[in-house]
Amino acid sequence: MQSQWFVIHTLSGQEQKVKESIEKRVKSEEMGDYIREVLVPMEKVVEVRNQKKTVSTRKLWPGYVFINMVLLDENGRIIEDPWYFIKDTQGVIGFVGGEPPTPTPSDEVEQIKAQISESEEAERPKVSFEVGETIKINNGPFLNFSGIIEEIEPDRGKLKVTVNIFGRNTPVELEYWQADKA
Repeated sequence: MQSQWFVIHTLSGQEQKVKESIEKRVKSEEMGDYIREVLVPMEKVVEVRNQKKTVSTRKLWPGYVFINMVLLDENGRIIEDPWYFIKDTQGVIGFVGGEPPTPTPSDEVEQIKAQISESEEAERPKVSFEVGETIKINNGPFLNFSGIIEEIEPDRGKLKVTVNIFGRNTPVELEYWQADKA
């Protein structure tokens, strides 16, 4: 039997707990033949707290856990052992897609995994910026100044901002984490 990706709806904030519970119980309840992989998609985000740059993680799909498992037999019927194994996990509301649940296409899961590995390489700002938007500088020599975004360079993680200093518009280059929405 072939494994497929399914999405489990969980209680808010319980995604990691559900993942760890499933992974721990797979060995003790001998479900290794059915469950292949459990995934809570997360990305790295950068924010400033107390004038310091901090990197944290953010869930891409809060309230959902992706699981690669054998759940349906050749005729598309639910196999009871893995079904009840997941349904009886604390924090699980149920499968997404009704009964029997609809498998998630594996190419969609591959895109999610690519997004996760992308965030490992490049830090994303916690807030997203747009050209023409007014921001407040939260770090560096222009602390507490406001400016207007002229250009965004996502590959470098930089913003080009025009700041009014002593009555003159001055271009300033900032890193994402040095700016907040005004």
